Amino acid sequence: MNTTDAILRKYNWPTRTTSTDTEVLDIEREIRFELPADYKDFLSRYGGHETQIGEEYIKLWDKEDLLSLNRGYEIFENLPRTIGIGSNGAGEFIGIEKLDDGLLRIILTPFIDLDKQYHIEIGSSFTDFLLKLDEGEKWFKDIEKDS
Repeated sequence: MNTTDAILRKYNWPTRTTSTDTEVLDIEREIRFELPADYKDFLSRYGGHETQIGEEYIKLWDKEDLLSLNRGYEIFENLPRTIGIGSNGAGEFIGIEKLDDGLLRIILTPFIDLDKQYHIEIGSSFTDFLLKLDEGEKWFKDIEKDS
């Protein structure tokens, strides 16, 4: 069992019981970059779900909803190197951003002002993002410390 599976099972994340019409290649064609392998594995094996992991609430979107939600929130239009994959239920979405050097990172950014200057890195990979959550890392630790 890999790290991602161990964390998701710990929080009773539902596994996918049926195949979907949405293919990862269709998503990658639209976003024009390859999704990370650990996230593609997640999409093929798990469904969308929301829960508390560590200190943070997360909702990860189902593969079937990725493209329509990104279009609806105008993420593709405003952030062409970013795909939303979920939210924190508090006005920010969780996304995967392709950086200029070709590397990918997991980010948290506001739905309201879709500008990459507001991206906060919350993981260097999908697995790293889940591991940090499971270890209790808070996304807004610097803000809370200043308050």
